Amino acid sequence: MEIQENQQESWSEAESTDSRSSRVGFSGPLVSNKQRNGRFKDDDGEMVEITLDVRDDSVSVQNIRGGDSETVFLASRLEKKPTSLSARLRQVSMELKRMTSFKTFDKVDRSKSGAARALQGFKFMTKTVGTDHEGWSQVENRFHQLALDGKLPKTRFSHCIGMNESKEFAGELFDALARRRGIAAASITKEELREFWEQITDQSFDSRLQTFFDMVDKNADGRITEEEVKEIIGLSASANKLSNLQERAEEYAALIMEELDPSNLGYIELYNLEMLLLQAPAQSAHITTDSRVLSQMLSDKLVPTKEHNPMKRAFRELTYFMEDNWKRIWIIALWFSICVALFTWKFVQYKHRAVFHIMGYCVTTAKGGAETLKFNMALILLPVCRNTITWLRSRTQLGMVVPFDDNINFHKVIALGIAIGVGLHAISHLTCDFPRLLHATDEEYEPMKQFFGDERPNNYWWFVKGTEGWTGVVIVVLMAIAFILAQPWFRRNRLKLPILLKKLTGFNAFWYSHHLFVIVYVLFIIHGYFLYLSKKWYNKTTWMYLAVPMILYGCERILRAFRSGYKSVRILKVAVYPGNVLALHVSKPQGFKYTSGQYIYVNCSDISPFEWHPFSITSAPGDEYISVHIRTLGDWTSQLKGIFAKACQPANDDQSGLLRADMLPAKPSLPRMPRLRIDGPYGAPAQDYKNYEVLLLVGLGIGATPLISILKDVLNNIKQQEDLEEGVIENGIKNNKKKPFATKRAYFYWVTREQGSFEWFKGVMNEVAENDKEGVIELHNYCTSVYEEGDARSALITMLQSIHHAKNGVDVVSETRVKTHFARPNWRNVYKHVALKHPDKRVVLFLGVFYCGTHGLVGELRKLSLDFSRKTGTKFDFHKENF
Repeated sequence: MEIQENQQESWSEAESTDSRSSRVGFSGPLVSNKQRNGRFKDDDGEMVEITLDVRDDSVSVQNIRGGDSETVFLASRLEKKPTSLSARLRQVSMELKRMTSFKTFDKVDRSKSGAARALQGFKFMTKTVGTDHEGWSQVENRFHQLALDGKLPKTRFSHCIGMNESKEFAGELFDALARRRGIAAASITKEELREFWEQITDQSFDSRLQTFFDMVDKNADGRITEEEVKEIIGLSASANKLSNLQERAEEYAALIMEELDPSNLGYIELYNLEMLLLQAPAQSAHITTDSRVLSQMLSDKLVPTKEHNPMKRAFRELTYFMEDNWKRIWIIALWFSICVALFTWKFVQYKHRAVFHIMGYCVTTAKGGAETLKFNMALILLPVCRNTITWLRSRTQLGMVVPFDDNINFHKVIALGIAIGVGLHAISHLTCDFPRLLHATDEEYEPMKQFFGDERPNNYWWFVKGTEGWTGVVIVVLMAIAFILAQPWFRRNRLKLPILLKKLTGFNAFWYSHHLFVIVYVLFIIHGYFLYLSKKWYNKTTWMYLAVPMILYGCERILRAFRSGYKSVRILKVAVYPGNVLALHVSKPQGFKYTSGQYIYVNCSDISPFEWHPFSITSAPGDEYISVHIRTLGDWTSQLKGIFAKACQPANDDQSGLLRADMLPAKPSLPRMPRLRIDGPYGAPAQDYKNYEVLLLVGLGIGATPLISILKDVLNNIKQQEDLEEGVIENGIKNNKKKPFATKRAYFYWVTREQGSFEWFKGVMNEVAENDKEGVIELHNYCTSVYEEGDARSALITMLQSIHHAKNGVDVVSETRVKTHFARPNWRNVYKHVALKHPDKRVVLFLGVFYCGTHGLVGELRKLSLDFSRKTGTKFDFHKENF
């Protein structure tokens, strides 16, 4: 495009660029009122003439000849009010050059899919703020609250427009909008804020692109230098909490310049950014698209429908609930029925005894509660018999009807039953039975002499000081301590307590208080033997309830102690990754066999010889080592990290993690390595993955640990199959007694908040990407700290990601071969993708959630599993790992 200017005065300012740039010239004295005429010639030969009226206080467009509606729109932006004549002339020059650059956009084909996707980008406002009149009303209200003397300071601009989390980015946006309008002050009026708002909420892609360009173009010369690119990369990285990217801003700025400035001009222009944006986005690892599949995804049966009839809606919700929880329901119903039956049996039995005439329904309630208490005290030991449960779920078919994976939840339900039983028994005795007996007449007391002696108790203390009394009181106190410290508020230190009280809470307090059960059971047996109203041994049934469960649990503890005694392991590798995650690689004991998805208990005698903590195994069964990844959040895990920090040497520059001990000889200056023991393996929901052809694995943060083991096992199976086909394994698999590997396809979705989290399993991601040539495993990484695709705050990150991945095959966010998605996944689309790829198949979904994970997502995925199982031919089985 050419720009021709006809002036008759002597002063001039000229600037020339390459063949794609413009020549802009102005001449004339610095007078207060002057008309200036400029002619534009585009590549099609069409002439466009614009006449400007330059006055002391304004620049206005007098006439436009030729061009289209876009030209008129761009020219109208010249009507601003700069503060000086030189500023006016610089603004005119800048705007004319921008208009020249804008006219080159018509060369780009925006009908392609990549272009259509890019045109939705560069949104400066979030969905919660809104871009309509209602959105401006909110901004206007905040302006009145934040303005000082009728003007909004730049420091409060981010709060006013709803960018509280991106103050630096909002500050740069403020500067760009102010430069565009010639505003030099650090505050704006409401009218200027309205102009700012209209521009940043403009739905025009060209307008949004120009605004972003202005943010990068700090000196407003229509060109972006490498230094300016570096600054905006650092700003975007800071806004998206990408510290690693921020540290390498200079390297990535050079990469962008190399891509967009092949002629080494030292700058890039507006159309270069658009060309980059309109390139088709790269696909994630092992994703293929099919137009037929994409059209099917829009089918009506996958669209969520709302039932308006409340009865039908309630029935559907009840049906979903029953389908998802039928195993739990029948177990709870059976347990509750047994408790009710025992309570009723004792209640009726004591109603027909002489004691009923004195104590009334108080004694029947106390005895009914005691009977359920004996049953639950026996039953509560079974869910924590880990070896027995692992054997039952692995070697029998009971797992089809019994939810062994909910053993801890059932343990908690039984604990609630015990609390109710203790309450009924203790309250009835202490507040009703004993006072009634003390106030009974001689005639009423006569039948009670065989139980309480010839002399009637004369005070309340008589009942408490007896064996039956003090044992009961101590049992209640110890149970109350264990019950309270087991609550999440205390066990996970969620309450803000004084320092002295805080030391009495946490996981250690929970663990030690729970082991008071040894004293509780001893006292419980004594209490059940010295009964007021039962003197014959065969009526004292407490020991009968407890005998078998206590023997079974005792054998479990002896087996665990014996097994862990010779399973002291050698530490092979220690690494501390970002996010306070400690990775341990230890030697595999002889004969130690496990399945991916299982977990082990770890003990460090340097901390405590008694404490054992469970962690999912992240290595695969075929590996020569056992690995676990431990997030240091609690007191025990923090102590473990501290011990290894003292015993390990710092990592080298080329090593990931902060600390290492890679089978290196011990140095005299370093303390000895702590001694670790392991116990296990134990069963978990994820270990049944081999029974399914299709796996959908969803990990949230450190909750991905059991799923990583599954990925590695699937990958090892792929390698083994390749070796079989190539003849490396001569005997084949005919004589292999192992259970056949049914998995043919796996989808892995890992959602994490921090960029550093990708360091945890970086090696696994790269190994899968390199070796899975058949595309069996589909990997998806999501970083929720990065703003969603289309947000202006992540736009440059998206551009850089595309360039770097295309050139080097490595993602700039995760620094692996797997491309990272931004924000949270659209889970409905994930289900659609899997359902349409695998019609009439059964898909198992394993969800790994750490205890601080969102509970809302668990319900959402469970509901989607039921919904898609009903509306499509694909059946989803939902399982959740508890941490």
